[in-house]
Amino acid sequence: MIRIKRIYEAYDAADGYRILVDRLWPRGIKKENAHIDLWAKEVAPSDALRKWFHHEVANWKEFEKRYKAELKESDALSALLPEIKKHKTVTLLYGAKDEEHNQAAVLKELLAKRL
Repeated sequence: MIRIKRIYEAYDAADGYRILVDRLWPRGIKKENAHIDLWAKEVAPSDALRKWFHHEVANWKEFEKRYKAELKESDALSALLPEIKKHKTVTLLYGAKDEEHNQAAVLKELLAKRL
């Protein structure tokens, strides 16, 4: 099972294996308190795409398209799959405020198709 969760939400053992999928470390979160099992920077959107999107919902469809294209050109998603398959529950963590329009939602969809 793959879930997504904002990193600012409280840790829960039910999260299972926790993977941070942001390129930048989230503000105000201490690494020792984050309960992160893996920081997968490589699957995060490029800095250029992240800055272009700027979490503007109007840009969502184009962001999704561009982000999927970036992942297709990279081995990052394929490299992450074996790690995910080792765990019954995986939670993809992200820092964005928008719970629907973020890279973790795109990753969850792509990973679900490959499992």
